Amino acid sequence: MKVAVIGCGTIANTAHIPSYMNNPEAEIVYFCDIIPERAAGAVAKYGCGRAVEDYHVVLNDPEVQAVSVCTPNNVHAQIAIDALRAGKDVLCEKPAARTYAEALEMQKVQHETGRVLNIGVVNRFNDSVNRIKEYIDQGKLGNVHHVYASFRAHRSIPGLGGAFTTKAIAGGGALIDWGVHYLDIVMYCCGDPKVKTVTGETFCKLGRDMKNYAYVNMWAEQSSDKENGTYDVDDSVTGMIRTEGPVITLNGAWAQNIGESETYIDFMGDKGGIRLHYGSDFTVYTVENGALVEFTPKFNMRDHFQNEIDAFIGCIKSGEKLSSHIDTVIITAEMMQAIYDSAEQHHEISLG
Repeated sequence: MKVAVIGCGTIANTAHIPSYMNNPEAEIVYFCDIIPERAAGAVAKYGCGRAVEDYHVVLNDPEVQAVSVCTPNNVHAQIAIDALRAGKDVLCEKPAARTYAEALEMQKVQHETGRVLNIGVVNRFNDSVNRIKEYIDQGKLGNVHHVYASFRAHRSIPGLGGAFTTKAIAGGGALIDWGVHYLDIVMYCCGDPKVKTVTGETFCKLGRDMKNYAYVNMWAEQSSDKENGTYDVDDSVTGMIRTEGPVITLNGAWAQNIGESETYIDFMGDKGGIRLHYGSDFTVYTVENGALVEFTPKFNMRDHFQNEIDAFIGCIKSGEKLSSHIDTVIITAEMMQAIYDSAEQHHEISLG
């Protein structure tokens, strides 16, 4: 299957491209980026494909069947929609779009065209996450009534002053960048329950003084002009979501003046509980024979990006509708929008 990668930045080079290269049923025929040297560098590095700047070149090639959209958030919707209408199947990186309205338009066009539109909620292909889902589905935790998600870092604002911290490009900060994964894991493991109400607050505090912002490292390229760079997104967020299943509470921060990095999700049931160590293993807490028991299952952790790409290629061939389809992931987009709306209006938002 001939595929193209649109956007040749970090996520493309660390996840999508290597995974396509490892899939014997896929062949990358285009690397596309508006920064020409990135596309050309990918051709040189991987020894295949053609470098182009304009994604319409990709869409006009009838041999291309599928594309990965690995661009900044502000062009996710337009590129994905154009690709669907050009008859291509699409894997679009998370978040689906900057806003719920944009995600809804993507879903509408997917329904019109019938092409595949999956979103890069890669944890749905994570072996730890899928084992936790099995525990919950099998009733081993009993009634899961509360789930708590923590995605907190000390001072880790990415790309200070650049695309990540510009709302017009990214759509938001810590919530839309990190929180999307945590909320999606919770919804997936709990069976994507219907959301009833959402309340939240977001804070834009620590990164606003970019010139004097102190940090240890930064995992994305920052603006070279700290005086005129943009910082208008949330560097921390808190919220509560009531669903027809569990209540979900969350605390997230790119940056906080507390030195702890806490990245985990607690699933709390009346028979047992699980703490997922994000990106790693998990611990089960329960009672057996009148005694408190805890254990950490050991298993081979496959690469979840490889699982995701393999599933994407497979579903195009089989027609299977994956759990990462826009019809499912749209729920997370709506929740995040409601948190942002609640923070702006300072009251609870009703969705159900």
